[in-house]
Amino acid sequence: MKTIFSKNIGILTVLLSLSFISCKKFIDVPPTGQKIPTTFADYEAFMRNEYDNHTTNVNRATLLLNDRFETTANLNYSPLDGVNYNWNESANRITLNNADETTYYSSYSTISTTNLLIENVNNATEGTDAQKAELIAQAKIIQAIAYYTVANYYADTYEEANAANKRAVPLITSANVDAPYKQVSVKEIYDFMLKNVDEAIPALRATSATVLHPNLGAAYAFKARLYLTMGKYNEALTAANEALKYNDKLFDWTAYYAENKSRIEAVDPNNQPVYSLSPSPMGFNFVETYYFRHGLSSNNGRELTIRSDRAARYENGDAMFASRWRQRTVGPDTYFTSITNGFYNHSGLTTTEVYLIKAECQARLNNIGGALTTLDAVRVKHIFPQNYVASSASTVIQAVKLIQRTKGNSLIFGVVPFADMRRLNKDSNYATTLTKTEGGQNLSLSPNSHLWTMPFPLGAIKNPGNGTLEQNVSK
Repeated sequence: MKTIFSKNIGILTVLLSLSFISCKKFIDVPPTGQKIPTTFADYEAFMRNEYDNHTTNVNRATLLLNDRFETTANLNYSPLDGVNYNWNESANRITLNNADETTYYSSYSTISTTNLLIENVNNATEGTDAQKAELIAQAKIIQAIAYYTVANYYADTYEEANAANKRAVPLITSANVDAPYKQVSVKEIYDFMLKNVDEAIPALRATSATVLHPNLGAAYAFKARLYLTMGKYNEALTAANEALKYNDKLFDWTAYYAENKSRIEAVDPNNQPVYSLSPSPMGFNFVETYYFRHGLSSNNGRELTIRSDRAARYENGDAMFASRWRQRTVGPDTYFTSITNGFYNHSGLTTTEVYLIKAECQARLNNIGGALTTLDAVRVKHIFPQNYVASSASTVIQAVKLIQRTKGNSLIFGVVPFADMRRLNKDSNYATTLTKTEGGQNLSLSPNSHLWTMPFPLGAIKNPGNGTLEQNVSK
């Protein structure tokens, strides 16, 4: 699979610079000894460059949620990480965020690359009209996904009543570095994402060249995510059902555990755990994938570690959790360490997410029985048979909370749990105060804390290009 994604990498070292320079200048002045994009294949190579165009780093959101374990030494090395991890509301995050931040710059690099494709693919030599239209459509889906990340990172969550009046993020629609842009409202950025998806759908196919190339299932899955975030449950349900027409498969974690039981439970002669690794089942061939996108790390390695108190929020008998993490103690620290390695579709689009979007929409529309049936289609693949009990709820609120428990656990380390908690915190029925004990101190994060919106990096504020950029937080 890696070989497929690396196709045409020889020209990508040059092509990637387009994220930072003018399209026109690049095409007019070919680099010495290098190839410039002219053919359809040249442009299509961008779609196969997984590390630059298919990675979403949401490190600080993951730290704020305390979904991961972090050592004191690492937090001391990065003060802003410590502020998020320990919910320090008195700190000035704007001052601390004085270095390049991967979330912001990587997302806008992806946006620039997709703008390049949208603007230029139709002028490529070779390739059919249908192929060009499909590549442009795929770029629009990926661009919308990048905008979803920055909109949920650096701006307030979508609320219908005030979305038109709240400042969001820069909307950039050209790869030319000199092109003017506007910092649009929350409503405008969501309208733009929906427009991208709707324009893309007619040119997409049911299947695509690789999991890095969004297909129709991916488009509808992302549309469902967008509408759910906007609180438009009928529309989200319709989109989720469309996505499931293209892929409704769920990975069976109980079967995976049974197949790997001896390795997972291995101990040494002193009855101490042996942390042997097996290949991640969540890689490029993951049966649930509509679209693959790397998370915090794009390297072939282990997942992040999980705090013990966070691990306790998984259901008793969760085979998915047991298959991926095992408790470990190193010095004063006890946490759950990864027991798989490889690649993980933490930031892409999967059937599990779509099933749980569908379930929440069914609950919100008062179909509680249908919602629990949809939820349990996921849970039965996650919970050991001896621990499994069918979900039960008598109210919409109870049902949504059950769905969110499974969703937050299943999609850990991606942007979705962060985006979900932000939107749910706006409703007193679901708002959650996070609590923990750290270093002997009782700490908490309230639903209305300003920490739920990240500050733009200082470099972006000081060098806004051909536009203006204002912070959305005071500190």
